[in-house]
Amino acid sequence: MNLHGLFAQPVGFFDLGRELTEEEKFFLMELEQRANMGNRTSVNNFVLKSPVMTSLRSWMEDSVAEYFKATTNPKHDVTLRLTQSWVNYSEPGQYHHKHAHPNSFVSGVFYIQTNPNDKIYFYRDGWQQIKLPPAEWNAWNSESWWFEAITGRLILFPSSLTHMVPTVEGEDVRVSLSFNTFPLGTVGEEMDLTGLKLEA
Repeated sequence: MNLHGLFAQPVGFFDLGRELTEEEKFFLMELEQRANMGNRTSVNNFVLKSPVMTSLRSWMEDSVAEYFKATTNPKHDVTLRLTQSWVNYSEPGQYHHKHAHPNSFVSGVFYIQTNPNDKIYFYRDGWQQIKLPPAEWNAWNSESWWFEAITGRLILFPSSLTHMVPTVEGEDVRVSLSFNTFPLGTVGEEMDLTGLKLEA
């Protein structure tokens, strides 16, 4: 038997390959924070626009471009522009609520500080007309799937993919930088009456 992952949801993984500089880490760890549902988030919603983030932002933009080319491969000249970016702080005992990212095409989460066994969960949305409990869970029959959250790793995924962070069980604050993107360029086809030119 051959099984094909038809219309699969692409989740991409990129490792930074270096430690954050002291300047980068200090900036990200010391941002002013506000309450969020289950944890805290930075007041600054454009973290990657800071000059200290130039190198990290450039790497993230390259990663997004590689992911976009591999998963979407648009016919026209379209790029994804990083829009908003923010930092989430989850103390031991805190969590990050289940959500997706509206007004974005691809979203990313980069791990600044994690605990052993930290995870991110993704969910299959949609109503199941008939539900058959499986003998063993796998990527085909699961309603949710998790990946390990590793310091220095960037995870990219479609912004519509619902996700959450379970309660932090380690001793350290889990810190992650999240961002959204939006397409720039020619989207759709004029002949199909879907043409749209998006410019910065």
